[in-house]
Amino acid sequence: MKTPSLDDVKPLSILKEVFGEEVLLEDETGASEAQRILAEFEVDGVRYAVLQSHRMKREDETALYHIVTDEQGELQLAEVPDDDEWETILELYDEMTVSFDE
Repeated sequence: MKTPSLDDVKPLSILKEVFGEEVLLEDETGASEAQRILAEFEVDGVRYAVLQSHRMKREDETALYHIVTDEQGELQLAEVPDDDEWETILELYDEMTVSFDE
């Protein structure tokens, strides 16, 4: 993956249009947890979502997912398996949200 810049980012709102401000995700035990949709965007044809649960907010963490469409046309979230891609896209998200206000 080439290093993307802010010029490569295309804002999206497909998850918010379908689910609202939060999505419910199940963990490996089947427990549901609400996660706020912080951002949705596309970079080089790949769609991403940045999510954050209440627990993650307290720990200043975020989660990054691919936004994919299944065979039935339903939106799904998939883990980003590549560590370099994960790091690159979250760094780009940080650039999108940083404030230089003094």
